[in-house]
Amino acid sequence: MTLHIQFATMGMMMLGGLSLGGLFDLYRVLANYFRMPRYAYYFWDVVFWILGTLLIFKLLYDINWGQVRLFIFIGLLVGMVVYFWLFSGLVVKLVLKLIQFLKFVIQIGVRAFKILIIVPISLLYRACAIFFGFLFAIAIFLYQVMLQLLYTVWKLLLWLISPMARRVRMMAKNNKTVQVIARFIHRLFDRT
Repeated sequence: MTLHIQFATMGMMMLGGLSLGGLFDLYRVLANYFRMPRYAYYFWDVVFWILGTLLIFKLLYDINWGQVRLFIFIGLLVGMVVYFWLFSGLVVKLVLKLIQFLKFVIQIGVRAFKILIIVPISLLYRACAIFFGFLFAIAIFLYQVMLQLLYTVWKLLLWLISPMARRVRMMAKNNKTVQVIARFIHRLFDRT
């Protein structure tokens, strides 16, 4: 391994240490913000270390084909110390601001969804319910009016026919055919 590759590896491992520090702060802020149950921390710790290890070995493989030397660990340690000394507070604030911004965007999205989708559907439903309720009330009213009118017409018709029915009965007493017809008419009017 040449001196140039060793210096490049050392610089890359310092960047890897900075990246691990940033990834750790991101994990720490998100874990505190979402307040996960205790058992979830164990799972996310394993995920953090797997991602960190994959990141470092990817950098190491790209720069010196995966050769592990002592100065690699020194570079990682120096990168992490520099990160926590200079950048940790800034990254934590930035992540918190980003979370607040995302929360704000989600709240606006939910409000827009309610205003543009839920409220119009609700208003349309209410308008349809009122309209069809009004039509149903009118239909019931017209039905009752028609029944009253038909009842009145039927009573008037019976009143007009009753003198003729009496005459037919009188004639029916004298004639057998007329008696049959009279009985038929009498039965017809008795059913009503």
